[in-house]
Amino acid sequence: MPQLIIKGMNIETVKQLSKPLVDELTQIIGCPREYFTIEAVHSVFIQDGEEQPITPFVQVNWFDRGQAVQDQVAQAICRQAQKAGCPQVETFFVVLEESRYYENERHY
Repeated sequence: MPQLIIKGMNIETVKQLSKPLVDELTQIIGCPREYFTIEAVHSVFIQDGEEQPITPFVQVNWFDRGQAVQDQVAQAICRQAQKAGCPQVETFFVVLEESRYYENERHY
């Protein structure tokens, strides 16, 4: 159920990196590709009344898989973003608690 929410990246870039990124993440995490979702959020960042370019942000919502796996996922995201033309990317993880995550009416 890893969900990636990407802000500050062109939609075409997200499309370009989506397949190779999920290919790599399925190997690292060990879950089927249909468990992954990628959401590209169009955001406009403003400073002093002017639109500003930003470093893309990738938020990963997931169940904890340990620091070593998390590090590998962050490296894969960075590597695939750079291959797609983003020289820098910031990644952060939101760890979901199984007892607080429900699919329909049942928690994990």
